[in-house]
Amino acid sequence: MKYDILKNVVDLLEEFEAENLLEKTYPNDIEGFKKWITVNYKNDNIIEPNWEGKENGRSAESVINTLIVHMNRYAKSYSKSAIFGSDFSSQEDFIYLINLKAFGEMTKMDLIKKNVHEKPAGMQIINRLIAQGWVNQTDSEVDKRSKVLKISNKGLEALENQMDKIRKATEIVTGNLTRNEKMELIRLLNKLNDFHQTIYDKNIGPEFLLSEILNDKKR
Repeated sequence: MKYDILKNVVDLLEEFEAENLLEKTYPNDIEGFKKWITVNYKNDNIIEPNWEGKENGRSAESVINTLIVHMNRYAKSYSKSAIFGSDFSSQEDFIYLINLKAFGEMTKMDLIKKNVHEKPAGMQIINRLIAQGWVNQTDSEVDKRSKVLKISNKGLEALENQMDKIRKATEIVTGNLTRNEKMELIRLLNKLNDFHQTIYDKNIGPEFLLSEILNDKKR
């Protein structure tokens, strides 16, 4: 009896366990393994899409970067419309409030990191929210040097007054994607986010960022 198929299955299981150990995307059981197989091997013969500049050597990475930037700008334009005429200054204001409402009180730096901001930009947003009376701050019981932020009743009211428009703006951003396409996009964006989050958490200065990442890839 030949065992080539069995060896191939074992190799696939090892690949699944190694990838899932890092990303924890799937349940670590046979159902998770089947889902992983479906996602990773259903499109072996995928047809490459065309994109502007492809015939002149423009890379897939260049297109992905450009489209992500464009999507961010589209989303910002819808957000501006959603908060037009309100007391919100930017989409970051209500995103910070949404995070405090969803995840509860947290320190200033935890809130800033959750939104992947640099400290100066994050502090400006937090100071605006405090000035509006939308966020209360108290001394941390764990570290007296830190301030803990909590959304106030006034903040909850301000958020609720805009939530209908905010929800509509988020729905527009996903455009004409089907539910399956949305689920696949979430999976891919989570994979990218997990990759970049580990780099962001290292807090590397801009003068060393690219060189550090490139050196890590070589190791």
